[in-house]
Amino acid sequence: MGVRLLLSLGILLFLNHGFLSAAHGQGSSTGGASKLLTVEGALNLRTVADLQFSADGGRLAFVVTEPAKGTGRLSHIWIYERASGVARQFTFSVKSELSPRWAPAPSAEETPLRRMAFPVWLAFLSDREDGQQQIFLMSMSGGEGRAITKGKRSVKAFEWSPDGTQIAFLAPDAKTEEEEKKEKDKDDAKVVDKDDKHARLWILNVATGETRALTKPNWNFDELAWLPAGDRVVVKGTDHPESDQYTERIFTVQVADGAMKELVKPLGPFGEMRVAPDGKTIGYVGPREDGPEPHDLMLLPVAGHAARNLTGASLDRLVTDYHWQKDGSVVLLAANGFSNLLVTYSSDGTRHDLSPTPGPAGSMALSGGGEIAFVSQGATRPQEVWLWDQKSAPRQVTHLNDSWKAYALSEPEFYKYKSFDGTEIEAALLRPRVLTNANAEIHPAEIAGWGGGGVPGGKLPLIALVHGGPTGRWADSIETWGQLLAARGYAVFYPNIRGSVGYGQKFVESNRGDWGGGDYKDVMAGVDDLVKRGIADPERLGIGGWSYGGYMAEWAITQTNVFKAAVSGAGMANLISEFGMEDHPAGDEWFYGVPWEKPEGFLNSSPFVYLKNAKTPTLVLQGDADTIDPLGQSQELYRGLKRYGVEAEFVVYPREPHGLHEEKHLVDRLNRILGWYDKYLKAEKPAK
Repeated sequence: MGVRLLLSLGILLFLNHGFLSAAHGQGSSTGGASKLLTVEGALNLRTVADLQFSADGGRLAFVVTEPAKGTGRLSHIWIYERASGVARQFTFSVKSELSPRWAPAPSAEETPLRRMAFPVWLAFLSDREDGQQQIFLMSMSGGEGRAITKGKRSVKAFEWSPDGTQIAFLAPDAKTEEEEKKEKDKDDAKVVDKDDKHARLWILNVATGETRALTKPNWNFDELAWLPAGDRVVVKGTDHPESDQYTERIFTVQVADGAMKELVKPLGPFGEMRVAPDGKTIGYVGPREDGPEPHDLMLLPVAGHAARNLTGASLDRLVTDYHWQKDGSVVLLAANGFSNLLVTYSSDGTRHDLSPTPGPAGSMALSGGGEIAFVSQGATRPQEVWLWDQKSAPRQVTHLNDSWKAYALSEPEFYKYKSFDGTEIEAALLRPRVLTNANAEIHPAEIAGWGGGGVPGGKLPLIALVHGGPTGRWADSIETWGQLLAARGYAVFYPNIRGSVGYGQKFVESNRGDWGGGDYKDVMAGVDDLVKRGIADPERLGIGGWSYGGYMAEWAITQTNVFKAAVSGAGMANLISEFGMEDHPAGDEWFYGVPWEKPEGFLNSSPFVYLKNAKTPTLVLQGDADTIDPLGQSQELYRGLKRYGVEAEFVVYPREPHGLHEEKHLVDRLNRILGWYDKYLKAEKPAK
């Protein structure tokens, strides 16, 4: 289980203004696109994040992550210049750059001449030197970026002080010469918990390069933000980093002497701390009570010890991003089903909904003048950066993914159905793409030969895909597994089953202690609905997913034999052993308690208990460096399938964590998935 809010299969990108309904029968056309998506083409996708306006609003920095090449994906910083209207790549190293942060503007006390001569600096993180992530500084006037932090340690996060003379950053102590020698000599045994190095809070003098630590080495800190006066830094941290529970609290730290003051201890996971312009309030996204994930925007007075829930009663949707405005109001983005809501809250707490078209999908930023920069995307439209002045229509300012205009993608149909207990479930359906030009990779006649897939009213082979999480969701974004399957003649079913975010806190909590219960029944009710409507062929049903979606595929094959093929990626076969092996099991504890005291829930929801019932051919995919759903989980599944004679393949990807990074592994995975479903779900083609 672990922390899986953003871990879905394929590329799960947060969304924009909602799906467009596709025509019934054949998948709808995508403009003048002439090609069906290929595996190699599916990897050629750039993503955008971390938008940051310069102090004067004249420039916008953002991070572009390139398609996978070799052993990973590189990220570089781009700049949009308002004066020229051009977006250009700003950093070009052979490693990655991220976290762009503009230096504050000169104060009003500076003379006009000094302010005009003041260079515009951009700081960022990069691992371009010795593989250690350091803070680099680069002038917009030209020249190369230079590292302003040193040492055998990686910087985790940083922020400029309000006056621009200092930078606060989070990083562990650098390795000593003795530690480096021990590593070189392979004399590197470590005592778990005791020998771990944790991120401390440091202050860097930008002019001199001198650094000093403000906190003790046995603490760990995850986030930081300056108070406007520049005398204190707000941090999220814990003095029990070895704990498997949520022990983080919010503190202020005096810059002068490191004195700490605890402000609040949230009951569960929280993050995204940001200080109001007047310095009196700290915002953060936190749980309504104790979990399972951060959900509502909380406002904490710096002088107080209790936070107020701003959005729980009036919005009740997962807050994915937010920003303060100068007048003390807040602009925020919230998940709403497959779509998003852009909302403002005035300083008195009054809610007002904004409705730009297209709307924000992920990262956003606010300029001092109230302009909103945001990332927008859709199920057939890759990510791009847009600007909106909140008066006229938004305008697109990047063209990072124009190559995707050549692909004919399937537009989803959005609809709702009733589950076993009357609960309304929202879902999306992709139907096969059909192209009639000579370049089509699948001719309509071939799809029709599979059983009427290309003929309106014909029954289609159907794949049910379950998202990661369980506190995740399917969103209005390009999802490569499904688009590739639709290009090969399959219908693809995306249900946002109970436990998904975007439908309120109670819906998130509705599968607590009930994995494989109501959530599984939601999937099956949706499949049954598509069969009854004559869309899905009951003899050609498949299921698949990654992480929690992989778990749900495993669970399904132990409960029913209606699926003729299954794909489980990084799933969970044994929830008891997984609790003892994974990183950060506190989320599991929210769902089931701890297995040493309450093993029954973990056990009864574990697929391995019921593997003797499995008959479905199953493809098992796993990264061997996965610490979220470790390798042993897939091994337990595969061993059981072998014992009971179920046709199965177990593919292990060396070096790979929970989400695969390496180019050849990503290609291999997609090809194996497509080949597995084709093997078991395609009917014999008619003889020519």
